[in-house]
Amino acid sequence: MTAVDWELVVGLEVHVQLKTTTKIFCGCRASFGDPPNTNTCPVCLGLPGALPVLNARAVALAVRAALALGCDVQPRSVFARKNYFYPDLPKGYQISQFDRPLALGGWLPVAEGRRIGITRVHMEEDAGKSIHDRFAGWSAIDLNRAGTPLIEIVSEPDLRSGAEAREYLLRLKEILEYTDVSDANMEEGSLRVDANVSIRPQGEGALGTKTEIKNMNSFAAAERAIEVECARQVRLRDAGERVVSQTLLWDGAANTVRPQRSKEESHDYRYFPDPDLPPLDLEPAWIEARRAELPELPAARRARLVSQHGISAADATVLTGAAPMADYFEAVAAAHGDGRAAATWVMGDVLAWLNDRKLEIRDVPLAPAGLAGVLDLVRDGVVSRTAARQVFFAMMDERGARPAPAVADALGLRQVSDDGALLGWVDAVMADHPDEVLRLRRGEQKLLGVLVGQVMKRSGGRADPKRVNQLLRDRLA
Repeated sequence: MTAVDWELVVGLEVHVQLKTTTKIFCGCRASFGDPPNTNTCPVCLGLPGALPVLNARAVALAVRAALALGCDVQPRSVFARKNYFYPDLPKGYQISQFDRPLALGGWLPVAEGRRIGITRVHMEEDAGKSIHDRFAGWSAIDLNRAGTPLIEIVSEPDLRSGAEAREYLLRLKEILEYTDVSDANMEEGSLRVDANVSIRPQGEGALGTKTEIKNMNSFAAAERAIEVECARQVRLRDAGERVVSQTLLWDGAANTVRPQRSKEESHDYRYFPDPDLPPLDLEPAWIEARRAELPELPAARRARLVSQHGISAADATVLTGAAPMADYFEAVAAAHGDGRAAATWVMGDVLAWLNDRKLEIRDVPLAPAGLAGVLDLVRDGVVSRTAARQVFFAMMDERGARPAPAVADALGLRQVSDDGALLGWVDAVMADHPDEVLRLRRGEQKLLGVLVGQVMKRSGGRADPKRVNQLLRDRLA
């Protein structure tokens, strides 16, 4: 490639399962992991005579998502039948929206101030699930998923790299989680991504022939699959061959895409309005009430954290990556009074502790006030930063059962500032490290930090590092 000669053009279609307890057109449970084919009824199976009834909660969540993406919610949208045969779609059609979707327009901010356009958001039901690895030589069908409520979010072809597509997906997932529209769990299929990929000569406006990549089960896979497909199309075009419009499957193990079928066009599905469902009419006042319910969205929260707490934009991005993370940070900052110190601890020791145990921020066992108590000890000079980490880890292990001062006392970690005790540790360290002392006297100033660290270690983290630093300098003078 090429980047000079060819431009990558990507649009994403993201299917999102709405956070309802029941399916979109019936009262069957919409939960994940139940025994196969236990959550089905004549309605979600489309049996003759069964009539669908629209789930009001699903409509409210879909509208909330559309508004959060800056879309114009349409006062009237229409459900249509999308006709196609597939083993996990027993009724032979999927109820979706076609020419009159729920919402149009909108945009999503990504890095460097770029806005990615949103073409539309429409509602639809999910199909069932084909299982190919349960019985040797056979495929099984689980219809529990048939009829679970989805929205499909279709972007404009504004994305220009796999990395930018990944950034878009991360920002989209944030919004879905902040608005509580979906749990956006890719492992459970609550968020699924298809990518439409094409290339065109740099500077050309017309779109090239696109292919659609399916079967991407992570944001990293989506990024890689798009880059691999881009390279494949460039090789074809450079060799004078044409790109064939088709649906491709991503094979992460082989790091390649492979054809699944020729790509369908809308006329292949023979859409027509569903005769069993009336048009969905939404009153403007009801839509505005849903808008008023929107929480502060991630981009706005990032900007506020920077201005309110004086943290960097990069730190704000980390802290707002999930709403529970931002909530925890803000609670610690409010209790302690220093946002930058709170950010350092939450992004450092708290995340490290959670990552080691493969836990989420919602699983953190120490309440924000407890962590703020640890930070207070450092600010007030009661314990050193080194000792504070010991207090923190002890409090995490005992789930905040005792306040920070009590833990510091129990561990004997209150900071020692008495020169008599400090000089004892300083002299002992200097005696144990004569080579470092000699080199330090000859000008290797970085060794001062090494000796301070040794004093801190010898004191069990109780020594006042500022005073130790000064006492070492005095001894070396």
